Amino acid sequence: MHFELDQRIAAPPAAVAAAFAAADFYDALGELPKLGTPEVLSREVEGDVVRLRVRYRFTGELSGAVRRAIDPNKLSWVEESKHDLAARMVTFRLAPDHYPDRLRCSGSYRFSPSGDGTVRHSEANLTVRAPLVGRLVEQAIVSGLREHLDDEVQLVEDYIGSHANTPKPPR
Repeated sequence: MHFELDQRIAAPPAAVAAAFAAADFYDALGELPKLGTPEVLSREVEGDVVRLRVRYRFTGELSGAVRRAIDPNKLSWVEESKHDLAARMVTFRLAPDHYPDRLRCSGSYRFSPSGDGTVRHSEANLTVRAPLVGRLVEQAIVSGLREHLDDEVQLVEDYIGSHANTPKPPR
């Protein structure tokens, strides 16, 4: 399933891109429903490129049909992402901790100027291989992802606001 999502963020694109490449930003995401606090496994910086590996765990509710195909306690994955800060572009791939044969997802998002803020445009391809319920699971994941990305907007705006006067650490 291919999907595209957009969010408007009240901050400049460079600041938004930098926030998503900052390891401490992911601590704030633990406040959102349906996901536990993400765990930053690694962060590597080479010039304007930041590579992150972040583990997520789904903690929301699943329908009975989905639970018959997938154990909710095994819904964790590592997002491997490459943040090109100069291009304000991120590419990512999800690597499931469990069910690697059942879930594939990769995509990108970019941060573009929009008025005095930013539009984050996300595109991805998601495939869930589960007899009879695969499409249902894909739709549930995309729906949950849409909610999550919309909820992230306030957190990233707050993060940027709280770091506006903080000196930038050396690279």
